[in-house]
Amino acid sequence: MTTLIKSATIIDSSSPYHNQKKDILIIDGKINKIENSISEKKDYQIVAQENLHVSCGWFDTSVSFGEPGYEERETIKNGLNVAAKSGFTAVAVNANSNPVIDNKSAVEFLINKANGFATKLYPIAALTKGSKGVEMAELYDMQQSGAIAFGDYNKPIANDNLMKIALLYAQNFNGLVLSFPKNNSIAGEGIANEGINSTKLGLKGNPALAEHLQIASHLFLLEYTGGKLHIPTISTAKSAKLIKDAKKKGLQVTCSVSAHHLVLTDDELHGFDSNFKTNPPLRTALDIKALQKAVKTGVIDIITSDHNPIDVEHKKVEFSQAKNGTIGLESAFGAINSVLALDHFIESITSKPRAVFGLEPISIAEGKIADISLFNPEKQYTFTKEHAISTSKNSAFFNKKMKGKAYGIFSNKQLILNS
Repeated sequence: MTTLIKSATIIDSSSPYHNQKKDILIIDGKINKIENSISEKKDYQIVAQENLHVSCGWFDTSVSFGEPGYEERETIKNGLNVAAKSGFTAVAVNANSNPVIDNKSAVEFLINKANGFATKLYPIAALTKGSKGVEMAELYDMQQSGAIAFGDYNKPIANDNLMKIALLYAQNFNGLVLSFPKNNSIAGEGIANEGINSTKLGLKGNPALAEHLQIASHLFLLEYTGGKLHIPTISTAKSAKLIKDAKKKGLQVTCSVSAHHLVLTDDELHGFDSNFKTNPPLRTALDIKALQKAVKTGVIDIITSDHNPIDVEHKKVEFSQAKNGTIGLESAFGAINSVLALDHFIESITSKPRAVFGLEPISIAEGKIADISLFNPEKQYTFTKEHAISTSKNSAFFNKKMKGKAYGIFSNKQLILNS
C-alpha cells in the first residue's frame, strides 16, 4: 500500500523539513519521498485534510484500559482504536487491571493482545505484587517480557525502604521506577483539593502537602540510591519547584502532568459532577499557571491524558462515592493546544516521553519508518459526548471549548482516520 499525504505542515524540530509544507510519500510503511509536490497515482491512498499538520507520532505515557478484568470500562481493542483516532501512535498502559499486571505472563498478555494494531502498546508493569505496596514484583522478568517501566498506578509506595530497594535493584537493568506523588497519611480520605472550594462545598480536603511530602521523600531516596525516578501526574506549583531543584542537583528525575491539571481548576467542583473527581484532585489557578510554565521551561518533561475510563455504575453516583478518573485521549490535544504553544505540546508528547521511557527516537525524514500523527491545530469546537469514542463516557472536558483536532495517525503500515 502506498500512501500520499498532501500539503502537510511538518512540525518536527529534528527534521530538516520543520515548519515546511510538503507532500509525504509512504511506501510499505517507510517515508519514501518528502517534496513540495508529488504526483498522485491511481493506486495511491490519498490523505488531504483542511490545514493538515503532521508530527512524529504522539506517545501517551499514562493510559488505563480495563482489560483484563474490567472490559466494561474499556477493552484493549477499543482503547487502541480510540488512541489512534485521537492522534496517538503509542500508549503506555498502566497496571490497574484485574488481575494487576505484576508478572511476565500478564505483560505478555497485554503485548500479544495489542499485536497488529496501528497504535503500539507498551506495558507499565506494577512495581509491587498486586499493587499492594508490600512486596516488590519480579521487575527484571517483566522488563525482559516487554515492560518499559514499573509503578503502582495512582497508589503511593508508603514503605520508603521498599522504594529504596526498587531504585537500587532497577539500576541493574536500567529500569525506570515510578512514584505516585501522594502521602496517604496526610491525604487521608480527602477527595478534593484542600482549600476554599472544599470548605465551601463540604468536601474532605486532600492538601497539596500530601503531594509535596511524598515527592520530597522519594527525591531524598533517589539522591541516596541513584537510578532513574519518574513522578507521574504532578498537580501543584510546589511539586514543580521540588523537581526543578532536584534536576539542578543532577538527579535523574522526570515527571509528567495530565491535561486536566493544566487546564481545569477545583472551581469545577461546584456542580458536584463526579467527572471532575480525579487523583490527584484538581488544584488552583495558581497551580495551573505554574505547571504551564514548568512545561514551557522543561521542568515538566511529559504531558499525558491520564486516560482512565470508569463505567457509569461507579461514576454516575454521589461525588464522595464515585471512583477517581477521567477519560482523556480524545480531548488531550484540543485542551492542551488551547493553553500552550503547539511546539511545547508536540515536544512534551513525542521526543521527551520517548527519551524518558527509553524508546528509540523517531523523525519525519526520507528513509525513516512512518510513525506520524495528523492534526489541525486551529480547528475550534466544543467537546461533547459525540466526540467521546471510549466505551466509558467519564470526561472532565464535556462542553469545554477546544482548539485543535486530531485527524488520526499513520503507523505500523496503517492509516487510521477519525471519521
